[in-house]
Amino acid sequence: MGLPTGNRAGARLTRMKPEPSAYVRNLPIGEQLSLPAEGIPGWEIFPFESDGLRVKVLREPTLPEPPREGEAGPHECGACQTVDEQFLWTDEHWRLKGFAEPAALPAMVMLQPRGHHDLHDLPPERAAELGGMLQRVERAVMSVGGISRVHVNKWGDGGAHLHMWLIGRPEGMMQLRGSCLVIWGDVLPKVEAGVWAETNRRVAHAMAEGGGTAHV
Repeated sequence: MGLPTGNRAGARLTRMKPEPSAYVRNLPIGEQLSLPAEGIPGWEIFPFESDGLRVKVLREPTLPEPPREGEAGPHECGACQTVDEQFLWTDEHWRLKGFAEPAALPAMVMLQPRGHHDLHDLPPERAAELGGMLQRVERAVMSVGGISRVHVNKWGDGGAHLHMWLIGRPEGMMQLRGSCLVIWGDVLPKVEAGVWAETNRRVAHAMAEGGGTAHV
C-alpha cells in the first residue's frame, strides 16, 4: 500500500534536504571548547585580554543556507540599485564605494564590478582587470598618507554582488597588523568627520587620475 500523497511529498522534501558535509559532521557541535594556548587570543595583535574569554558553543548547521542579498538577481541587489553618484568613483565596468559615516580606521573602501557578478562567475574580461583595479585602489588609499599597509578582504556572506574590502592600516601601529585589523576597528575611536570626508575625496580623485569619474 502506497503512502498518502501528503506523506509522499514530505518524504521527498526530507530526501532533498542537504546533508552536512563530512567536515561539519566532525565538528564538536554543542560542546564547550577551550582556547588553545598557541591560538590567536595569545597573539600580540589580538585586541582583548584572553583572561575570561570563552569560545562560543557551535550551533547546528543551517541547511540550506538562507539566500544572500541579491542572490535572486540584480532586481533585488542593493549594489545594483545604487546610483553612481553615491559611489566615490566609477568607470564603465567598476565602482568604488566609500562610507559617509566615519570608521575607526584611517581609510575603508569597497571595490565592486558594475555588473551583477560574484567572483566565481566574473566574466573573463573583468577577472583579467581585477588585479590591476586592486592595485589602483591600494595606491589611491596609500596616497592619503599615514597608511603603512592596505588589507584586501573578500567575505561575501551577506551579499551576492562581488565586493572587495580595502582597509588602511595606520603606519606605526604594529598591534593592528594582520587579521585582527577589522576587530580593532570595532573598538577604536571614530575618525573625525571632516578628516573622513577629506580621505574619501582624496581617494576618489586619486582613482580619477587613472580614468573614470570621481563623485566627491
